[in-house]
Amino acid sequence: MRVFITGASGHVGSALVPELLQHGHSVVGLARSDESAARLTGWGADAVRGDLDDHDALYAAAQAADGVVHLAFRHDAMQAGDRSGAAETDLAAVRAIADALAGTDNPLVGTSGTALLAYASLARTGTEDDSMPSGYRIDAENFVVGLADKGIRSSVVRLPPITHSTLDHHGFAPSLIAFARRNGVSPYLGDGSNRWPAVHTLDAARLYRLALESAPAGSRLHAVGDEGIEFRRIAEAIGRGLDVPARSVEAGQAAEYFGFLAPFIALDNPTSAAKTSELLDWHPTHPGLLDELADGHYFRTTE
Repeated sequence: MRVFITGASGHVGSALVPELLQHGHSVVGLARSDESAARLTGWGADAVRGDLDDHDALYAAAQAADGVVHLAFRHDAMQAGDRSGAAETDLAAVRAIADALAGTDNPLVGTSGTALLAYASLARTGTEDDSMPSGYRIDAENFVVGLADKGIRSSVVRLPPITHSTLDHHGFAPSLIAFARRNGVSPYLGDGSNRWPAVHTLDAARLYRLALESAPAGSRLHAVGDEGIEFRRIAEAIGRGLDVPARSVEAGQAAEYFGFLAPFIALDNPTSAAKTSELLDWHPTHPGLLDELADGHYFRTTE
């Protein structure tokens, strides 16, 4: 299968491209820069120059492919506070890709987040059957799932707030570590009992491949290894890694201690991947988040 990937040179993409190549697929990745293009060709993939706003390039690359994985997102805009702009860019890009794939029965694997379920006030562990009618990134998720009615074998992988590995240089884990290093304390809100799921990057990449190869049209999938770790335990692990104290802070201090992550820190997001595991025979095999933090590489690479 010839696979077009947006975000191919990024965090999850840097694991997915080798995963696909090793399993006999060919890959063409969207590259925003010469550096990204060189990285892709170095891995054995092809590169097409463009970005999420270049809808003609997205359409052409998707039309020439046998399947598409959409990983890219304007995280820079989100971190700068323009969440709506980032989401609008994402949805417009998915629409361009969908126009190229309509009626082909080719797969399109989109990306969303388990954290969105925290806003649904479930009061229980979230599952793949849970959804919301609209909202930030939810509109794009629902659009992709709905493409099953347009002759596209569409699916969405929901990633947890922390996707971790030595490939993770700009995600939530490095950001939490950077904030703790700056403040000299690794904070958590209140008693820190709210829970965050997590997954290893290599396990997530394998799920994207399996979704591309065989996920039924209209599937929602959960890339979850750790179903829910109390945030206090994450903060304590970061504190040990930095040799700084872990400490409770009040909700009103969230922006001071967590920067752009402040709106997410209090989320309670326990999430199951049981149905995904059964559907695609996907079972995480790599270390969990706390073991990853104990390994120490996050603290060496963020010096």
